[in-house]
Amino acid sequence: MSLDSIFNVAGSGMAAQSLRLNTVASNLANAESVSGTPEGAYHSREPLFAAIQKQQFAQFGDGQGNSNADAGASEGVQVLGITESQDAVPQRYEPGNPLANADGYVYGSNVNPVDELVNMISASRSYQNNVEVMNTAKQLMVKTLTLGQ
Repeated sequence: MSLDSIFNVAGSGMAAQSLRLNTVASNLANAESVSGTPEGAYHSREPLFAAIQKQQFAQFGDGQGNSNADAGASEGVQVLGITESQDAVPQRYEPGNPLANADGYVYGSNVNPVDELVNMISASRSYQNNVEVMNTAKQLMVKTLTLGQ
């Protein structure tokens, strides 16, 4: 793996964790929202990630006499999409609420603030780890340049 691809992998990881943090912020902002129908209630969202794999010839190498030792190695992270939670939304009896249905019920979001805070901490630490990977790669490049001095 070249040092250039290290920056690509860490950069894609940082972009993915940034999206994850934005999704957590959106979930927390809508945690107390209500609706008059279960379908209209806010559903917790979560990004779905996948590793980007190198596309090389697994059996024959790269055609230039080089071995294929890193075939199937990860090349970064891609976002496959944003999924919505299918958990049931809570129902509360609030007949005075202007959003209440004919029976007097409102439907809240299914966001669990504790789970969202755990996701936020995890995403923040993953982002920080990717920053550290980039800083270490940069330091290695600088050290390599000063070897002959």
